[in-house]
Order: sequence, then structure tokens, then C-alpha cells
Amino acid sequence: MPEGPSIVILKESVSEFTGRKIIQVNGNSKSGIDKLQNKKIISFRSWGKHFLICFPRFYVRIHLMLFGSYRINEEKENASPRLGIHLTNGYFNFYNCSIKIVDGDVDDDYDWRTDVMSSHWDSKLAMKKINETPDRMICDVLMDQSIFSGVGNIIKNEVLFRMRVHPESFVSAIPQLKLKAIVRDARKYCFLFYEWKKLFVLRKHWKIYRSKSCPRCHIKPLIKATGLGKRKSFICTNCQLLYHK
Repeated sequence: MPEGPSIVILKESVSEFTGRKIIQVNGNSKSGIDKLQNKKIISFRSWGKHFLICFPRFYVRIHLMLFGSYRINEEKENASPRLGIHLTNGYFNFYNCSIKIVDGDVDDDYDWRTDVMSSHWDSKLAMKKINETPDRMICDVLMDQSIFSGVGNIIKNEVLFRMRVHPESFVSAIPQLKLKAIVRDARKYCFLFYEWKKLFVLRKHWKIYRSKSCPRCHIKPLIKATGLGKRKSFICTNCQLLYHK
């Protein structure tokens, strides 16, 4: 599943189409994509894992989910697009994703303060929300899109390893200074992820995710489905401290 930084890269990749009129729309989505025909794109936005194509009085929300992908000025072999948009200066296609057309303005529907990569990101709001749920595990908190919009499983694993915190630690047991450090590093790591992804070197920088050995302790990580979400965690049981209730 693409994480927030990848959606920002997508937004930048299609920026040349801003202000262009759609001359043809196709795809197997049943969400009423014919509405896009002859409409002018006013902007592309991203909020966490949501890619947003904005028009006057409505927008298209695209979520690539687990297996979604896109192509710009090319087509995916042996696959039909969920949504294809053709403009005067090119085209782009989305595959295996969720498409929804939403009436209204994106700014009325999205809180940009929770988007980790947004200039409107509010770390104090994140801390407030975290402390309101003291009985949650930190692995679930980091994956909560209402707090950390754009953080996915890779970022969760890497941040907690960098912070030396076990993913099954409870919020109430983690010191406030450590929680603040996690919040800061989640944002910092998202921008590192973004830079590495653009340079095609992201995997080279993974420290614990899918690693066979902890680079600090040189022991095999524990691989476990953690939290209510049961997402896979890679854990060094030696250097990642488990904060009990």
C-alpha cells in the first residue's frame, strides 16, 4: 500500500496537467466517472494516502489501497484501468484502486493539520489526540490516519526502531518526552522516505523493515502481527523497549 510520501510524489508527477480540460474519460469504475468529461482540473491535492483531483464544486478521491497503481502517459499491460483521464497534453490511468466522486470542496472535508507532510501539520494536535487514548498501543496510534495521515506500515516500523520503542508499548506507559520524539520523527521520516523514494533508493535505507538482522544488535528480529490492526511488525527485542501499563 503506497504511503503518504508516495502520494505526494504522484501529485507532483501529474502537476503539468493542472488547468487542463479532460477530453476523454474511460475505465471500469462504477462511481459515475462520466461526470469528468469536458471538466477542467483546477488542482491536484494529497491528504495522507488519498490522492485528490479537484474540479469546481466536486473532487475525485483515489485510494490505491493494497494493490493499486498508476501510469502516466503509458498503459499497464494486460490490465484495464479503473479510471483513465485523457487531456490535451497527455493522459494517466489508475488501476486496482478505490474511486469516489465527492461533491463539495476538499477544504471542507479534510483537516490538513493531520497530514504529516502538509505545511499545516500540527504536532501539538497529534500529541493531544495521542494522549486522549492512553490504552492504545503505539503501533495502532502511528497507523491512525486521523492522527498521522500518510503514515503506513513501513514508516511505523522504521520510526519505532529509530526511537527504540517496541510497537506493543502502551501510550500511557511511554514517557511524554519519548512520545514527542516519536511524533517529531514520524514527520521527519516521511520526508526522508520521500527523498529516498524519488532517488529509487528507499529499500537501501530500511533498517528493520524486512530485515534479517538488527543493525544495532545483530540478532534476528521478531516478526509479529501487532495491535488491533494486526499489521506486521519487525521488532528487535533487545533494543526496542516495551513500555508496560
